[in-house]
Amino acid sequence: MSPNHRAEPEGAEVTADRAAAEAPGAPDQLDVLVDRLADEQAALETASDDDAFGTLPGDRPEPPAVAGEMETLQGFLDVQRATVVRKVTGLSDEQAARRLVGSATTVTGVVRHLATSERFWFCQIVGGVPPEEVGYTRYEQSGPHGEWAVAQGASLEAALTDYAAAIDLSRSQLHGRDPDEELHAGEHLRSLRWVLIHMVEETARHAGQLDVLAELLDGRTGE
Repeated sequence: MSPNHRAEPEGAEVTADRAAAEAPGAPDQLDVLVDRLADEQAALETASDDDAFGTLPGDRPEPPAVAGEMETLQGFLDVQRATVVRKVTGLSDEQAARRLVGSATTVTGVVRHLATSERFWFCQIVGGVPPEEVGYTRYEQSGPHGEWAVAQGASLEAALTDYAAAIDLSRSQLHGRDPDEELHAGEHLRSLRWVLIHMVEETARHAGQLDVLAELLDGRTGE
């Protein structure tokens, strides 16, 4: 259902159908009406699944309602990760590289940034992998914020594939870990719990940005 959908006056269709059914010489309108209602229901179900201006494509996992701390934190992070993908799937490369605000923020840039964040916190900090071995992705512009400098025609699909690969690496670093584990992040000490909560916040914040950018680009709405 599109945002511009307007409900018809209650009972309007019923009255019209009844009048048609009672018209002299009309065919068996009951069978016609049943078939039409079935077709309309099927169309509504298809629209709810596929319409980019209604429900967004793709399913999101449900975080566990009753589970241990690590499972719960990772569950909520997975919801936000899936939301990021849902928000941008179907946009063209040109749309995803378009600047709509005063900063360099773009859809592709946000996805790239989240992939970098996954690698930094879960591979470099949690996993203790040396920075040169983490496998940070090289972009068109080098430097600590190179992921934001998105060239026209840069591939959104490539950014999403890289994000998925970064998430897989993140998950591999969390098996058997304790949320109380202490980690060194530069001169600061952080618990694994802190890192997970930070990444839930980080990913959710950027998912909200993508929500606005995607609606500005093609009008899509939805959770």
